[in-house]
Amino acid sequence: MFEYLYRQAIRFSRKDSAPWYLSILSFLESFILPFPPPDLMLAPMALAAPHKALYFATLTLIASVIGGIVGYLLGAFLFDYIQPLLIDWGYQSAYETATLWFDHWGFWAVLVAGFSPVPYKIFTISAGVLGLAFIPFVIASLIGRGSRFFLVAWCLAKFGPAMEPKLIQYIEKIGWGAVILLVMVIVYYQL
Repeated sequence: MFEYLYRQAIRFSRKDSAPWYLSILSFLESFILPFPPPDLMLAPMALAAPHKALYFATLTLIASVIGGIVGYLLGAFLFDYIQPLLIDWGYQSAYETATLWFDHWGFWAVLVAGFSPVPYKIFTISAGVLGLAFIPFVIASLIGRGSRFFLVAWCLAKFGPAMEPKLIQYIEKIGWGAVILLVMVIVYYQL
């Protein structure tokens, strides 16, 4: 099952329209809850076309930062409408954590959020709510998101083709392990 899905993702990533979908995903992920991270598309695209990996990372970065600016503006001007969604979709505690991080680290909180698996969208919205200076916000987003996307693209372009046979060999175990882990996390948070 997971090998089939993997092969479908690689096949899709080779389509001419894939960069457009990557850009749209990267843009929307930066401010819409819940939305998957663009790495899920960037990774197979970089693996399928290693010679275009840095191009794909650039598209991802530009679209993500533009989406981050939209998130910033939503936080600055429409937070009263967004906060109920944060609560309903279980992001309120992440929002509260983000505001604490901003109180302590400001610019650095955005930079770390841009690179880490912490939901970047929460930080874009929080930055707008808390009035983080706009230019430092954009610079931190460029550095944090750029570091993450270029690292993913470079690693997959450089080492991915050599690792792919091992990945395919173990993909079923990895996939089912991820499913089991996800179920355990959901059960843990429901108790």
